[in-house]
Amino acid sequence: MKITVFEIEDWERELFDKLSGEHIIEYCDEPLTSENASQFTDANVICAFIYSNLSQNILQQFNQLQLIATRSTGFDQIDTTYCQQENIKVCNVPNYGEHTVAEHVFALLLALSHRVVDAVDRTRKGDFSFQGLQGFDLLGKTLGVIGTGAIGRCVISIAKGLRMNVVAYEQNPREELASQLGFYYAQMSEVLASADIITLHVPANKKTYHLLSDEQFSQMKDGVVLINTTRGSVVDIKALLQALATGKVAAAGLDVLPEEFVMHHERELLKSLVQKQGNLEELLANQILLRLSNVIVTPHSAFNTYEARTRILDTTIDNIMSFCQGKPQNVVVD
Repeated sequence: MKITVFEIEDWERELFDKLSGEHIIEYCDEPLTSENASQFTDANVICAFIYSNLSQNILQQFNQLQLIATRSTGFDQIDTTYCQQENIKVCNVPNYGEHTVAEHVFALLLALSHRVVDAVDRTRKGDFSFQGLQGFDLLGKTLGVIGTGAIGRCVISIAKGLRMNVVAYEQNPREELASQLGFYYAQMSEVLASADIITLHVPANKKTYHLLSDEQFSQMKDGVVLINTTRGSVVDIKALLQALATGKVAAAGLDVLPEEFVMHHERELLKSLVQKQGNLEELLANQILLRLSNVIVTPHSAFNTYEARTRILDTTIDNIMSFCQGKPQNVVVD
């Protein structure tokens, strides 16, 4: 098998080298793009992270492709319809560190509630005044959790440790979980109306596309705080900008944005602008968000601890080895 690994860092290569005894391993520091795809079209296995372009236009150049092993839980960046048609299996990493992402949720939230970024910027300039930096306590606030999967449950546990009230929405509520962790389930409208802070933990798919849009923002409390560490497509970014402008949303902590791939690579951004590809309105909205003082944006890095990334790599390598042995695991497209 020829295995091509994209978006690879030097320290990660040592783990993938264990496959080199039986297979040909090829590394590329960059994501898979329309510009470099022609260099790797003889690959049997593509191993990539979230910034690689895995659309049909790219994948159809790989006439020997058998497996895509994504180093992520989400796989919305992959054209799964094409993969099914061409009998290309797709494997993901279903669990790698739900507590890792949950910790990042509170890193964003505490940075907002204590005005940490503004305070650090100010003191670095030699200004030790605290006027205009007043924050708010989390104690006693109501956290609205949309999605109570593995990450959502960890978020709830941390919130209860901070003595917050928690109300959650889930399509299939688990009342025993609510009883165990000390929160209650409610309909989406009630969660939106009662929460002081809302955090999103749902997968990206057709059902969750723009799960939060104008209608949902109108149902929220004035001055609500929004945290999103799932996928950018779950929030209508233009509706969020409007909600921030009116004060409906007081602050936002975002680890994800729509059109992330384009934002991540300057040449892709320039190409989109020149060729008018992608959603230019969303690209503009992203640029505005990056400049708002009440918005914190991190570069899809909630997963980025040594421990979590090592688990991601171990699972991915196991996925590839299992496939090569005729026993594929963690298959999301068969």
